[in-house]
Amino acid sequence: MHIAQSDPDRDARLFEPVVSAVDAVAPGVEVLRPGLMLLPARGVVRYFGSEERAAEQLVDAVGAAGAECQIGIADELSTAVIAARHATFVPVGKGADFLAPLAIAEISAEPSLSAPDRGELIDLLTRLGLRTIGAFAALSPRDVASRFGNDAVLAHRSARGEPERPPSARALPPDLDVEQYCDPPIDRVDAAAFAGRALAEQLHAKLTAAAVACTRLLVQATTGNGEGLSRTWRCAQPLTPEGTADRVRWQLDGWLTGRNGTRPTAGITMLRLEPVEVISAGALQLGLWGGVGEEEERARRALIRVQGLLGGEAVQMPVLSGGRGPAERISTVPLGDEVLAAADPDAPWPGRLPAPAPAVVLDARTQVVLEGPGGVPVRVGARGTFTDAPAQLRWGTKVWPLRGWSGPWSADERWWDPVAAQCASRAQVMIDGKALLLIYCNDRWSVEGVYE
Repeated sequence: MHIAQSDPDRDARLFEPVVSAVDAVAPGVEVLRPGLMLLPARGVVRYFGSEERAAEQLVDAVGAAGAECQIGIADELSTAVIAARHATFVPVGKGADFLAPLAIAEISAEPSLSAPDRGELIDLLTRLGLRTIGAFAALSPRDVASRFGNDAVLAHRSARGEPERPPSARALPPDLDVEQYCDPPIDRVDAAAFAGRALAEQLHAKLTAAAVACTRLLVQATTGNGEGLSRTWRCAQPLTPEGTADRVRWQLDGWLTGRNGTRPTAGITMLRLEPVEVISAGALQLGLWGGVGEEEERARRALIRVQGLLGGEAVQMPVLSGGRGPAERISTVPLGDEVLAAADPDAPWPGRLPAPAPAVVLDARTQVVLEGPGGVPVRVGARGTFTDAPAQLRWGTKVWPLRGWSGPWSADERWWDPVAAQCASRAQVMIDGKALLLIYCNDRWSVEGVYE
């Protein structure tokens, strides 16, 4: 057995002959990452007559390229990838039944289909006692959406075998593709990688101007002898400039090294990148400075220079810290010390406000009055419960009937310190389509935050 370090460039170079072999048998291959590809099963199965016969032909093609493979078939992409790990053909409509008995960790086994931090979600679900995909799928979609993040919602849909992202129906904006003519022709991998990076920057400038992000990219090349090369890369997340440049470099490396036995007979004279599928740029979480990658790094270097001029404490960065209330969970530390926090956010905090946190936290709290059905003020008793069921909120001169409420969550903090001690309770209320976070302290209710 030989264990090698991770090397995406090497993996892409070695995977190209396998992709070419499969593409020769079943055109329409899309590469998810080096080592994993997909193709629509309907046309292949129709051509070969059955799923089993089609799988045999693909296994033989990969074997002829000097590799081994496993094949999975299912209705949805994420289910098919898990099925491939088990070498299973999932009957139509039975994706959820196939997934149900599998370990919950299976939904994060393929990084190219999930968010980078899904391991934290798996750890949380395991600690909650949800150890199989079926147990996770049994949760209500509403509960998952209200208690976990957006990636958990996507993972829950996968666990339930629900339809995932179909091919985009969005019309492509005009003139998004970019191309570069190479003179002299490129026949070296390093020169091709340099040209590919420049082309990726041009592509993303056009994508940004059109307010879209690319999720499926076609890489094309033409050689001096008129040979045409093309490959489609499909991505679970919108491509960044660096991600695009990596895929172009991997693809050109695979073509120019000719490991599939069909090395181009002449250098590359034209490179072309074409977005095949795009989504709204809102699906790509941009950095604080309006971009991703190099823009944020340049901004950080500028802030470090400000530190050098004004002192290390002059530039403060917000970090997640421990605490029970939303304002307490954000601390500011000097730039460069972001790994530090006033308190451990992962430590147990009895009485902590449940997720989600309010979108707006008020610096100056506005005093309000929480009242019961008869207009009697509602307080929090010694046992940490309401003295009466909340029915309305008096804010200034206006009275708002409550459409819903939850809580209270009480916390007796720093009781050992006479100066800093605080006994407070929090509650969530809904008034006329707006949700508020209230805090009860010193026998008064105040608005601490607003949910949007």
